Amino acid sequence: MNLQSTAYYKWLYIFIALAVAVNFSGLFITIIGPDGTYYAGIAKTMVWRHDFVNLYVQGTDFLDKPHFPFWITALSYELFGIKTWAYKLPGILFMLMGALYTYRFAIKLYQSKEVALWSVLILLTAEHIIISSNDVRAEPYLTGLIIASIYHFYRTTDKTRLGHLLLASMFAAMAIMTKGMFALIPIGGAIGGHLLITRAWPQLFHWRWLLAIILISVMILPEVYCLNVQFDSHPEKVVFGQHAVSGIKWFLWDSQIGRFFNNGPIKGNGDPFFFVHTLLWAFLPWSLLLFACLFWSIKANVKQAQRYQWHCLCGSLLTFLVFSASKFQLPYYLNIVFPLFAIQLAYFLRNLKKEKSLKAVNITQRIVMTLLLVVIMALQYFFKPGPSSWTIFAVLAVLLLIVFRAVRKTSAYGLTRTMLQTVAVAFFVNLYLNLVFYPALLHYQSGSEAAFYINQHNTNNLPVAQTGDNYNFPLEFYLNKPLITIDPNGHDTTTAKPFILYGDHQVIEGLRKQGWKIRQLSTFNQYWISMLKPKFLNAATRSEVVTHSDVVLVTP
Repeated sequence: MNLQSTAYYKWLYIFIALAVAVNFSGLFITIIGPDGTYYAGIAKTMVWRHDFVNLYVQGTDFLDKPHFPFWITALSYELFGIKTWAYKLPGILFMLMGALYTYRFAIKLYQSKEVALWSVLILLTAEHIIISSNDVRAEPYLTGLIIASIYHFYRTTDKTRLGHLLLASMFAAMAIMTKGMFALIPIGGAIGGHLLITRAWPQLFHWRWLLAIILISVMILPEVYCLNVQFDSHPEKVVFGQHAVSGIKWFLWDSQIGRFFNNGPIKGNGDPFFFVHTLLWAFLPWSLLLFACLFWSIKANVKQAQRYQWHCLCGSLLTFLVFSASKFQLPYYLNIVFPLFAIQLAYFLRNLKKEKSLKAVNITQRIVMTLLLVVIMALQYFFKPGPSSWTIFAVLAVLLLIVFRAVRKTSAYGLTRTMLQTVAVAFFVNLYLNLVFYPALLHYQSGSEAAFYINQHNTNNLPVAQTGDNYNFPLEFYLNKPLITIDPNGHDTTTAKPFILYGDHQVIEGLRKQGWKIRQLSTFNQYWISMLKPKFLNAATRSEVVTHSDVVLVTP
């Protein structure tokens, strides 16, 4: 990979620009529910209520997530309107900030522009980073904030610079106000782990860390204030089925420790190997190389520990181990350490010298590329997104062949050529997903589809209600008016008729049998697309798992 030529770096810059474009390619795709629209809806409620202190879900007090991403999203709504792209844009920008800081951190650690550029390219083409740029939640924010904090804390270790300490503390505080105190694990692991392993005792016990704690504590006061206003000042409120629940204590302790030990109100089923197999797909097309890289990095440098840069290994592996030990696990949790993984992998690849190792990497990546292309072809064949999808598929395939040919004609050779081709395949895969697969998939998200229909056809501005046991967040977010919830058993007496009603087909039929006067307006296919199963992905068996939701007019 150590190919020092103008053409080589030009290609890296071009590919990074293309990687940025690929991450933006999902900007206008309908938000995936329930979680994405759940986040989007909270910020929408902020704007509609003109209330940036209290968080509400379904009209009731919400205590689970901190405020920061909702504040940023609400600001985006204020600037651009409540739109799909206005929700996704801030998350993508924070993730791109993470890419910038990945470059800055890598170049400071290893004094290599090549390592820094490849770190960015690996990060921006990691599968779950691109997925998260479409399905935006808290993680794109954290990805940017955590690596930014690590970089600025690192800059304080060679010489105490108050400017860097201030920025590091600010980014750390924002990360805490995004996900809670666990956001400090990769930051503390990266900086503290390196100082501990290299026995840099004066740095480890420097007064700057006490100042950083003070600064972070002061900077998270906006979150503490909001929680005090909404919860601690109102012990009469019922939260998690209890009175006198402290929002501040929940934020600082219960939400994180409760999930870790699985003794809080929100529980999960932990698997110690969950993140091992998650990394196998979430870090594609680089995952197999990453496992080899982590093994080699520890084995090769443990005997020269004091001369090695341990920041990336300590920050990422400590987070990996803590999350693996936790009982509450979700795939996107690991995104926050992908910048550290990317830097470590780029440095590893740059230092491969043995012919046997280079050959193994080339073979591995060719197998990975082939498998990814086979998966996409199988998806296109079995899922059957629609007639026009073949045109887009063919165009993307031709572009992929053009890039492959162009790369072969450059001065790139060996491992460098293979890596550039791997990036090209990542572009193909994710452009197909964002331009073909997801748009077709989201036609089965009946809540958003029903909202689009109602917004267009509700010319009399009738009230809109939903029925059923499961609240439909896609419907709530995309509907251009407040959503009412009624009793699915037909006992509702408070909603004035006529009104438009959305609900499961069977529930609607049950209301009709009870004597409700109902006129059918439209029917939509329904499947929870965040939980994809083989039967749904196969067009031949899809009807076995797809249900139907109705939009009807209820009259007096």
